[in-house]
Amino acid sequence: MVGIGVKGLNQYGDGLAWVRGSMIGKGGFGSVYLATPKISRSRYSYYPSIMAVKSAEFSASASIQKERMVFSDLQGCPDHIITCFGEETTIGDNGLMAFNLLLEYASGGTLSDRIKKSGGSGLPEFEAKEYTRSILRGLDHIHTTGYVHCDLKPDNILLVRAPNDSNEFQAKIGDFGLAKRAEVESKKRRLEPYWRGTPMYLSPEAVIDMVQEAPCDIWALGCIVLEMLTGKRPWSGKNTEEVLEKIGAEDELPNIPTEISEEARDFLKCCFVRNARYRLTAELMLTHPFVEGLEDDDDDDSDDSIEEDLSDNESIFSVSAESDDEFRSGSYCSSCEENDDNVEDESVSNYADEGEVKVEKVKGLSEERFHL
Repeated sequence: MVGIGVKGLNQYGDGLAWVRGSMIGKGGFGSVYLATPKISRSRYSYYPSIMAVKSAEFSASASIQKERMVFSDLQGCPDHIITCFGEETTIGDNGLMAFNLLLEYASGGTLSDRIKKSGGSGLPEFEAKEYTRSILRGLDHIHTTGYVHCDLKPDNILLVRAPNDSNEFQAKIGDFGLAKRAEVESKKRRLEPYWRGTPMYLSPEAVIDMVQEAPCDIWALGCIVLEMLTGKRPWSGKNTEEVLEKIGAEDELPNIPTEISEEARDFLKCCFVRNARYRLTAELMLTHPFVEGLEDDDDDDSDDSIEEDLSDNESIFSVSAESDDEFRSGSYCSSCEENDDNVEDESVSNYADEGEVKVEKVKGLSEERFHL
């Protein structure tokens, strides 16, 4: 059992009603373990037969505790956002106190795992459509609730077995450790000193101006969809600095291959609008032909209300792309190679207690140093 130390110690201990199992993941935030309920107790009857427990030493658990608060605010979208069953403080066999977040277990792994299994060819378009629609549903709820995810990427999209079909999985958004409250529209916008997230999926406004609001999640979604359809990352680059330079350049956009369907290409163009003001919202993107009208659509009624306000969806999507002068330039960078080992994949936080890594000024961007 990985959760037990070399000397047989349970590092973080068990909960009142659950037993810690093997470790299934590890990151800067802490570690993730499988967990199973002890015995049936009415107070904890809502626990599923298996959970994922995200744990960290209490003194270093600020990110997980913040994530718990975000989950509390995002209740009400269990089909598209990972469910949180609560939190608990435990004591390990060595006296170590830990903070634990009890989460829904994704037996299908991450979307990143699924893409890797495609062998570099990408997913079938019908599968990518289903996942995209579910992610959009989750994003719409997140943005409507007043949050920005800030770290949307395949690693943070979890595949949970569909309740009605054991052979299918539904995509759910997870990992809200870097989520932030959306800024209220005002003449004076408060700029953060650093950006948060993973470099490969950052939007132009995040790299150039350190602005991360709801449109940055739509840009990241485009990167995810492109990766699903092609099996390749949205940007090529020898290192993080090269990727940031391309994202920040006025005439660069991810390469959209001609081999994918016209609907998919148009959807990606709507995501990759460099000017955030012209990028469509998750609510409007849900009416795009690429994801509209899919089978098993559990939220048709909400789409009807959207469509009542739209006289012509096609014109809205075309205006979105054509309103951006930078997008009209049509200058795309080359597609990413299958493995960019030198490009940083880890999420980057702007929380002081999680440390900072400074990256030198990127050519063509701001004179300021980037804090990763």
